[in-house]
Amino acid sequence: MKNAPKILGLDVSKSSVSACLLTEKPNEPRQFYYSCQFYDFSANRKDLDRMLALKPDIAVLEPTGTNYSKIWSEHLTRNGVEVKLVGHRELRSYRAHHLGLPDKDDNADALALACYWFDYNADPKRFVKNYDAQASQIRNLVLRLEHLNRLQSPVINRLRQDLAWQFPEVALVQSKRGKNGSLPLLWAWMCNQRLSKRYDTLYLKSIGLGLEASTRERAGIICNLQNQEYCIEEELRSHLRDECFTPYFQVFQEFGFGFRLSATLIAYIYPIEHFLIDGKEDVQFHLGRKSKKPTKRYLSLRRFQKTLGLAPSMESSGDKKGIKTSNGSKLCRKALWQWVFTGLEPKRRLSNETVKTLCEYLDAEKASGKPIRLVRSRVAVKAVKLLFGKLVDATKHLE
Repeated sequence: MKNAPKILGLDVSKSSVSACLLTEKPNEPRQFYYSCQFYDFSANRKDLDRMLALKPDIAVLEPTGTNYSKIWSEHLTRNGVEVKLVGHRELRSYRAHHLGLPDKDDNADALALACYWFDYNADPKRFVKNYDAQASQIRNLVLRLEHLNRLQSPVINRLRQDLAWQFPEVALVQSKRGKNGSLPLLWAWMCNQRLSKRYDTLYLKSIGLGLEASTRERAGIICNLQNQEYCIEEELRSHLRDECFTPYFQVFQEFGFGFRLSATLIAYIYPIEHFLIDGKEDVQFHLGRKSKKPTKRYLSLRRFQKTLGLAPSMESSGDKKGIKTSNGSKLCRKALWQWVFTGLEPKRRLSNETVKTLCEYLDAEKASGKPIRLVRSRVAVKAVKLLFGKLVDATKHLE
């Protein structure tokens, strides 16, 4: 008789994990919780060896960011342990409603994660997909770029407020990094990293009260962050030159996606085969709730939209009905919304068939009097539907 697999439920904290090892699901999880042997492992060599000594076959954990869970997943994978990921919402509902465990704590989560595998191991859709290794690297770089962008905004805002009285003539100047990676001229001039006769002359004639040392230091911070940003972008470009991404970029060009948006999409949707079943779209027939007639459900497309944060979900209670798109990647949703604003709404835009179709839809929605935020969201959803079909077609003949 084959030995039962050892399932290790891991609840990840900042520098430690709570663990529960099971070979079968307990009949009464709530009672078992009080007698179960739980383990606490810190992020050090001694405790890692203790964890591996348990010889688990499968580890089940939540995707707690890209940093906290990464070290544990990596070491377990290197030692031949299969790693499964369970979504936060799914685990919360499962723990409370299926297992009836007490108030949330780390041990209860570890037990729930281990039990979850016994109930749902036969259904891969119940688990969060493991990203392709290349896509994971790209995703980490994209997230680092987004982090650097968030860091710069408050510093630049503070700088502009100070420049309003220290050097008002340049307070509203939009200083950007050069295509060759050269630092933004204004900020680099302020911290003595670049020379500029123009700014020298302006400063001599300025009515401002003079640049303070703290202002120059903040300009240096911006330059430092810009340098980091450029290095990450170059690393991203080197990854994205791989031939496997060529058909994706060919499709992206039809939509006029910029480099950052393209990289962000690759990070979340590559490979497109993750959304298919045996290379084909997952289309199922169900009886309509109201019509009672056979209705097509495009499940592959739905999963694709949900990943990009653009799959609306219905919420109703009594007489109240509403639709929201709170699931999926907020980063992708924001990036696509910005693309509609900057890539489709301006008069100067691409003139191919894809963009023309989207712009006609955009104009029609605007003409109907709908709120502009709703219009942009609906256009983004339509664009994502078109994008999915084109990506499936473009990758059909790839091995």
